[in-house]
Amino acid sequence: MKTFVSLFLFFIAFSGISQQTETVDFKTAKAKININPNEKGVGGHISYTFEILKNTDSIYLDVQNFSHIEALLGDKIIHDYDGKHLIIRYPFKKGEIHQLDIGFVTQPKKALYFIDWDYENGNQQVWTQGQGKYTSNWLPSIDDMNEKIEFDLSITFDKNYEVVSNGNLTNKQINDSTITWHYDMKQPMPSYLVALAIGKYKKKVEYSKSGIPLEMYYYPQDSSKFEPTYRYTKQMFDFLEEEIGVPYPWQNYKMVPVKDFLYAGMENTTLNIYSDSFVVDSIGFEDRNFVNINAHELAHQWFGNLVTATSGTHHWLQEGFATYYALLAEKDIFGEDYYYWRLYEYAQELLAQDKAGQSTSLLNPKSSSTTFYKKGCWVLHMLRKKVGDEAFKTGVKNYLLKHQFKNVDTDDFIGEVEKASGKDLSEFFKAWFDISHFPKDAIVEGINNDYTSTTIMIDSHLIETAPETFSVIDNGDLIGYYNYKVISLLQEVDSSSLSTYKKALNSTLKTRQAVAKNLTDIPQELKKDYESLLNDKSYITVETTLFNLWKNFPEDRIKYLNQTKDIIGFNDKNVRLLWLTLALITEDYEPENKAKYFQELTGYTSPKYGFEVRQNAFQYLYQIKACNEACKNNLKQATAHHNWRFKKFARSLLEAD
Repeated sequence: MKTFVSLFLFFIAFSGISQQTETVDFKTAKAKININPNEKGVGGHISYTFEILKNTDSIYLDVQNFSHIEALLGDKIIHDYDGKHLIIRYPFKKGEIHQLDIGFVTQPKKALYFIDWDYENGNQQVWTQGQGKYTSNWLPSIDDMNEKIEFDLSITFDKNYEVVSNGNLTNKQINDSTITWHYDMKQPMPSYLVALAIGKYKKKVEYSKSGIPLEMYYYPQDSSKFEPTYRYTKQMFDFLEEEIGVPYPWQNYKMVPVKDFLYAGMENTTLNIYSDSFVVDSIGFEDRNFVNINAHELAHQWFGNLVTATSGTHHWLQEGFATYYALLAEKDIFGEDYYYWRLYEYAQELLAQDKAGQSTSLLNPKSSSTTFYKKGCWVLHMLRKKVGDEAFKTGVKNYLLKHQFKNVDTDDFIGEVEKASGKDLSEFFKAWFDISHFPKDAIVEGINNDYTSTTIMIDSHLIETAPETFSVIDNGDLIGYYNYKVISLLQEVDSSSLSTYKKALNSTLKTRQAVAKNLTDIPQELKKDYESLLNDKSYITVETTLFNLWKNFPEDRIKYLNQTKDIIGFNDKNVRLLWLTLALITEDYEPENKAKYFQELTGYTSPKYGFEVRQNAFQYLYQIKACNEACKNNLKQATAHHNWRFKKFARSLLEAD
């Protein structure tokens, strides 16, 4: 019976449910890491120092499925490893300081990704994505976000590659064929924010007003895209430091693009790893730029990294704040119209979620990203209106300073705003946190009442009921946003809307784009004006226009293809892939080059390209029923891809075949 009880207690203690932050405080971690990309493996040594807060007979680290693990506590060899936890049994006493040394080897299935090492001439990279509880798949660590540790990483890798990690690069030790990169952090962070990125990069460095280095990495072949990709970075950094009122809490800010990233970006402490699909030229900047992602991940350096939510219940304290402050940074760049229009769009998404019956409370850990990000942003916008700028900024500043390098919950934040404003916010809390739906009246209260440029929201509601009664405007502050709304709601061209389309086609870039996207059946009266869209400095406009013109005017297909022959588009080659597809299925268009174009389109399904390129190529080849054996083999390979969205796409396409 005693044995059964012991086993039961063991299971409870190490089933991943319990926390040990009240028992032990891990202080520092110094890791020496060797990465073998050919074996897709990692090994090395990590040394932890920790303080015992309560008497206990055991503590543990999270270590997920390592092939080899060995540890020493002083001269005591640690053997207890169950495949998920390294358990250290010892009669620990309160107040003791210990050092734990761990040697490890593993080939991680997640969290550490090896890109393009299976073939030559690829964009070979290694990078991490540990958010949640994933770092323990490649580094013995603590999966509890309430445990904050100062991590220092020394990483040895092939000398022909750049290695980037958290903190300051303090030394580069040059060996025979490798370099050991020593990175030093000065402050603690959760292990999910430990990160590294390895690849062939160049970088440029700017300095903020406060002297913080802003390190901007780029692929050597993308030097012409550097400026548009990183446009406004310094301006945003300086703005956020001043707006938040708390100095940037880390040593530097680094931005590194990677191939086939799982998300748009990730706010690892001092290191924003982001998808290289946001690397753009000056034309691509108009449609899909890095500004919002950059600002969002930068805001996380305060909200999420400096102060971290205690649990998923308070996740909005990270994502809502990052969304709000990113929008404020964009307001500083693009103006007030942009800010309020985006707020309006967020509100529409939340109302659509309500209508679909998918709304949940902001404090529900299972809420959607729309709720955490966009409702959280709205909460902060409305709270600022309620208490005023001065009290809001004071509350935010005191919240950050009081809880810096610690964990927080919603009451911690609301309490500081109440103190700063002298107001009881219990009713505000009920309205925004206790109910699941989005308060619809907030649209008028949160925008119209303090935005005097135009009655944007009232007009927008009226437009939706009778769009034909509204006209494109050619003056005022809301030209692009207002017009886009008008055009997007017009259903067809008739006598009442023809003049609106004519006017729109002689308006701003965004208004013209709205016509390209929404007018798919083009009347002869608008043909000439519509054709001019092919000259717009917008890859989205050109892609959409090319297809619509090709479909509507078969007699001019060759003209349209010749006009767009050399346009590539975004990093996902959106225009080129459409062009190749149309060139293949257009009768009599360069028959001598059909085989070459087919080979090029099929080649884009290869794993040497990013998954966005591959997904577009697969879709086009299936649409024209031309996915040959090479294409299908690449599609089968894609079903094992690390990006779950692309993997799901590949599997569904195979099943539908």
